[in-house]
Amino acid sequence: MSLTPEIIALLTLDAIFCFLGLVAWVVAFRIAFYWNAKATTPLQYTLSKQSYLGAIIIKYIFMLKLPLFAFFIYTTDTLSSIIAGAMCAAGVVNSVDFGLYLTVFKLLNLYLFGFWLLLHYADVADETLPFTRLKFVLFLLFAVPLFAEIALEVSFFSSLNISKIVSCCGTLFSAASDSYMSLLFVVDERIWVGLFYGAFGITLLAYGLKNQLLLIASNALFLIVAIISLIIFFSTYVYELPTHRCPFCLLQKDYYYVGYALYTFLFAGTFFGMGGAVLSLLSKEKIRFSRLSLAFNTLYVLIISAYPLIYFLRNGVWL
Repeated sequence: MSLTPEIIALLTLDAIFCFLGLVAWVVAFRIAFYWNAKATTPLQYTLSKQSYLGAIIIKYIFMLKLPLFAFFIYTTDTLSSIIAGAMCAAGVVNSVDFGLYLTVFKLLNLYLFGFWLLLHYADVADETLPFTRLKFVLFLLFAVPLFAEIALEVSFFSSLNISKIVSCCGTLFSAASDSYMSLLFVVDERIWVGLFYGAFGITLLAYGLKNQLLLIASNALFLIVAIISLIIFFSTYVYELPTHRCPFCLLQKDYYYVGYALYTFLFAGTFFGMGGAVLSLLSKEKIRFSRLSLAFNTLYVLIISAYPLIYFLRNGVWL
């Protein structure tokens, strides 16, 4: 393991998250089995105070994990300068067999804990506390990917070998790759682009119909297709190179850190679309997160679509 200041900071926070997560899990376990909002017993009074403590801990974990996701990518990008063959975070992440799974767990936990916060705020806004038991039952489940992420991150940094030669992003994200990524290139890029705009159109239809189930499904589909189409098609216009398709290099200074804006809009838009719709189904009320989702998703589509359009207007040809 190479202990840089960034890695030390991440591992220290992992230890803190693990401890606080265990405390919150114990609190959640007690509330899941013994909570009764109508009771006036000493136990219920104790659980009420503990529910406040548990909520504070969970909010603390999420509020730190949100910027730490970007910091993790920044750290792996920094490590690319000392690992042979790596040109960006992609090579570092791929240098360990489960590096991609760690990244997926990090993103999954942001969605899960973000939804938990939406449910928490809806719960405390109602004096009857209708979702207290549910939100802590959900935390019992959400803690599994949280602890899995922590274990994977510790193992990831422990397994890093700076003397190992790894593949660069140009090799990883290409049709010649021997990984599952090459399967994405079997489908013509025009089909992926069509699916991208089609998925966005379905989200617009779902907003118009105010159909919560369709909102959940369409935003999930849009998230998946948007990432794939970004790798296969749109990224080449950001780099202005037909062979460069890395989703990590977008975060670098050479491209004005545009990836941070793109991923923020995409993740925020799909999160509010799916999370808001689920919350509306649970509360039986129209909780208006759809406008936020529509705004962020539209911004993403406009920005990413501008790159190939501007390139064509300037050069008269497509890549």
